[in-house]
Amino acid sequence: MKLVCKRDTFQNAFQIAAAVAPSRSPKAVLTYVKLDTRDGKAVMMATDQDAGIRLELDDVDIQVPGVVLLHVSRVGNILRESSDETLIIEAKENEIDIKGEHSEFHLPKANPDEFPSVASFQETAYFEVGAKLFKELVRRTVFATDVESTRYQLGGVLFEMNGEDIATVATDGRRLACMQAKGVSVGGFTNTGMSTIVPTKTLQLMERSIVESDEVVRIAARSNDILIRTDRCTIYSHLVEGRYPNWRQVMPSREGRTKIEGLVGPFLTAVRQASILADTETRGVEFAFGNGTLVVAASAADVGQSRIEIPISYVDETIKITMDYRFVLDFFKVLELEKPFSLEVRSNAEPALFTTDDGYQYVVMPMARQ
Repeated sequence: MKLVCKRDTFQNAFQIAAAVAPSRSPKAVLTYVKLDTRDGKAVMMATDQDAGIRLELDDVDIQVPGVVLLHVSRVGNILRESSDETLIIEAKENEIDIKGEHSEFHLPKANPDEFPSVASFQETAYFEVGAKLFKELVRRTVFATDVESTRYQLGGVLFEMNGEDIATVATDGRRLACMQAKGVSVGGFTNTGMSTIVPTKTLQLMERSIVESDEVVRIAARSNDILIRTDRCTIYSHLVEGRYPNWRQVMPSREGRTKIEGLVGPFLTAVRQASILADTETRGVEFAFGNGTLVVAASAADVGQSRIEIPISYVDETIKITMDYRFVLDFFKVLELEKPFSLEVRSNAEPALFTTDDGYQYVVMPMARQ
């Protein structure tokens, strides 16, 4: 096997594929990325046997087709430290050569026949959604998962796909993020129930692999696993075991709530400023809405106090609620600064509901006032 590639684009693809491979494994072959340059295209593959990736490469010149295994850490270091624009990767009888204009590396050769198979996307029934929308479905929810909980199902994002509707949901028990949107069911695909829970790592990898030229993402969820594909990348993953909590019961009733509207930017800045002097243990920040002003305040013994004001349209009686500033910032961080949003509150005894006009809902449990 022999191919010529641009170092930076090859490195970017290698880093994405290598993120699946374990750094250590009883099966040494799993610490490699497989590069297959047969059939007129170059495909990188990696797996930890719970998840796998197949990534097609652009802008490579295949001079001799074949298959080779590339060690994750050693080849990763070479690609990162090399200053050559173009590299030649060649598999010989007993070694692998990586050469540039000013550098060359010779690595021992591993047997590609020992590498396990990585699932490809062969499904005829699947759900299709725009690539940019898929990234938003993931980005606006995945941060709210709880990867440290003993309730393992909270360590993933729930996917519900029914007809034209798709919803992604994540919670750690103290806040819940939900994004709802529209897509297309192909081949009569649908999934029901609360068991399509996709691991956080899988979704972060898929989001990272999507490029500007990708138009759609295809999702095929089965009983125990899921396949997600763009034009050049397929990711396979086992699902998180368990049944997801009924998230609809967590959504607070919107009746009788006070609605405060604003733009992300000013609110984000106010919360960041107030949080500078928030208690490092409780992380509580008080929000007081009333008389055309939002006051965001925090205090901590031996640290100090903060009080930030911004104008708002709400002019009625003051309503106060205390929330963990990290949870509030998480909502604002996944939105554009100029994005309008609504915050619906009733009292400090009930959860706050953040919403946007494009199907995003975010629930934050209140904290006891200090």
